[in-house]
Amino acid sequence: MKFNLKSLSLPELQQALSSAEPSPTAVRKVFAAVFAHGASSLEEVCRAPQVPRRVAEVLREQSELTRLEVVERRRADDGFMKYLFASPLGGRVEAVRIPIFDHKYVVCVSSQVGCALACDFCMTGKLGFQRNLRTWEILDQVMQIRAEADRPVRGVVFMGMGEPLLNYTETLRAAQILSHPAGFAIAGPSITFSTAGMVPAIRRYVREGHPYRLAFSVTSAIPEKRLKVLPIEKAHPLPELVEAIREYATVRRERAMIAYVAISGFNLEREDAVALKEAFEGIPIKVDLIDVTDPTGKYQPPSPEELKAFRDHLQILGAPIARRYSGGKDIGAACGTLEASQYGGVVVPPPPVAS
Repeated sequence: MKFNLKSLSLPELQQALSSAEPSPTAVRKVFAAVFAHGASSLEEVCRAPQVPRRVAEVLREQSELTRLEVVERRRADDGFMKYLFASPLGGRVEAVRIPIFDHKYVVCVSSQVGCALACDFCMTGKLGFQRNLRTWEILDQVMQIRAEADRPVRGVVFMGMGEPLLNYTETLRAAQILSHPAGFAIAGPSITFSTAGMVPAIRRYVREGHPYRLAFSVTSAIPEKRLKVLPIEKAHPLPELVEAIREYATVRRERAMIAYVAISGFNLEREDAVALKEAFEGIPIKVDLIDVTDPTGKYQPPSPEELKAFRDHLQILGAPIARRYSGGKDIGAACGTLEASQYGGVVVPPPPVAS
């Protein structure tokens, strides 16, 4: 069986090419050709500068450079771009190119086909779980979006389809390649994993000391409310999650990012702010408020007055409060709306092939 060049970290690539007895420089050049330069074919990798003939022979005989198929690109009115990918391994996933002002992009990637967590306001959760993505499938989302971008990709968020910490090995390998200087060269703190609260994986992550950030989806600090929208509350109750977040904040010596999906008439009262304060007492946090986007209409985003009142209530936390913009609503690219299906927006043709 051939090894996929897009699935190997630098040490794994060194091992895969060991029969050619390559120098560290040669291995690094192959690695950079694949990830830093985004080689479009195996032959392009083989012909990269400082790749010895014997290494090229092993590559031709034993490796492959697989790609996802871009089924469709849709651009929203606010500049967000959603990509629909089909994998040769089966299934479709979506990724979103997020403009940051006018000088860079962040890519929101998927880590699974579907999702097993079934959060009640999330369209991906309604698909159910199909399978984990492999490392190359995660990275190829970024590679193909980067290849078409008119400005650099400076960050990646694992906030697309799936729970990334349920695909721990593949997503962490992808992050290691994304942050490697000879890979995508994206700074570790500019890579974020969003988790609904996989406590064992969070604690493993803390023990291993990864440089990437975690964002913790809480949505309510009242357990009964949280259970209504996040079924994971039953498996990993809020007090257990809070202790894992405490460990994370203590070890990293930074504020933990608490993602709070704002739902009209549900979790925006003073009692909700008080519950947050009591649950996270003594833990340095920052709160990201995200308006719910539910195409089914079951959950509605807050009115400006409702959100302002809740932000006033949150002052008791003594913590930074930010409102995260969830863009691309008209193309199904907003948080919680990825479901590998068509929406509105402008269908964008592929870029012209360079002559």
